[in-house]
Amino acid sequence: MAGSGGPWGGGGSGGDDDDRKGGRGGRRPGEGGQIPEIDEIMKKGAEQLKVLMGGRGGGPRGPVNGGGRPQGPKLTGGTLGLAALAAAGLWAFASFYTVKPEEQSVELFLGKFSSIGQPGLNFAPWPFVTANVVPVTPERTEDIGVGRGGSDSGLMLTGDENIVDIDFQVVWNINDPTEYLFNLRDPELTINAVAEASMREIIAQSQLAPILNRDRGIIAERLKDLIQTTLDSYDSGLNIVRVNFDRADPPREVIDAFKNVQSAEQQRDRLQKEADAYANTVLAGARGQAAQLLEEAEGYRAQVVNQAEGEASRFTAVLAEYAKAPEVTRKRLYLETMEEVMGRVDKVIIDENQGGQGVVPYLPLNELGKKPASTGGTN
Repeated sequence: MAGSGGPWGGGGSGGDDDDRKGGRGGRRPGEGGQIPEIDEIMKKGAEQLKVLMGGRGGGPRGPVNGGGRPQGPKLTGGTLGLAALAAAGLWAFASFYTVKPEEQSVELFLGKFSSIGQPGLNFAPWPFVTANVVPVTPERTEDIGVGRGGSDSGLMLTGDENIVDIDFQVVWNINDPTEYLFNLRDPELTINAVAEASMREIIAQSQLAPILNRDRGIIAERLKDLIQTTLDSYDSGLNIVRVNFDRADPPREVIDAFKNVQSAEQQRDRLQKEADAYANTVLAGARGQAAQLLEEAEGYRAQVVNQAEGEASRFTAVLAEYAKAPEVTRKRLYLETMEEVMGRVDKVIIDENQGGQGVVPYLPLNELGKKPASTGGTN
């Protein structure tokens, strides 16, 4: 039987037998170059496999064992332990994470919402659970208006058909990170659109003068509530902290004409107030004078009526007395009448029984009772 030099009888003894039988070797015609190439390919594949397993390929310079095969490093229990420890460290590094006080985390189990991570050290076993850390406390701002980026988003039409140029700022943060992550594709763009639409709605219901002067605080508070209501209807998870109403002016193209109109309106208001003050003064004086005349007329009327009533009462009383004692009453009336008449006349009484003695006839007796007339100091 042939020796074990190889499956094709490539050993030395087998070659001698073949030579004896017919002078032919153990290889068939045409196969002289194939067997060494297959053997070389198998050796290279074994070396590459050892390299992949962590060793180095053995070559002509590599160590060989007694059978002539290359001897590489072997996988021991320590090597496997170190590999397992490194894998565990990498897994722990990927699974543990820290959340700062101003942050919250959203944990997903196989891509589906699982829980909210709290500040501190949290554990999410990777790769089944993943975490997205979201800063919720820091305030963010969105600026809207002509002065914010050169757009015309701040030009708005008022209720009295005037155009006003408005700049305002929306300050916001996050109150629900789950809704913030999954319900809005672009939160900043959403806030800009909602804030601009809400401001246009409010301005369209307002007059120009209050917007420029006294109603900015009221408009800002109303705008904040309207934006928050709209975002809540979207389940956005956003919180509007405040609205800063920075500027409200007419457009730059007409601001000079607007100032002239405002000046004319102020002058008109001033003149109207002065006219109203003058009218109030004159009207108050006329009303006072009319009231005075009415009071005087009322007093005169009351005086005349009272006097007439007094005379009538006196006549009635005299009539009653006359009915009781006509002679006495008639004499009394005569005496009272003479007293009244004679009391208004200058007179000199001479007793005729004395014969007029003691009276100088030519004296102007009728002038004695009169006061001397004042005369000038001329000589």
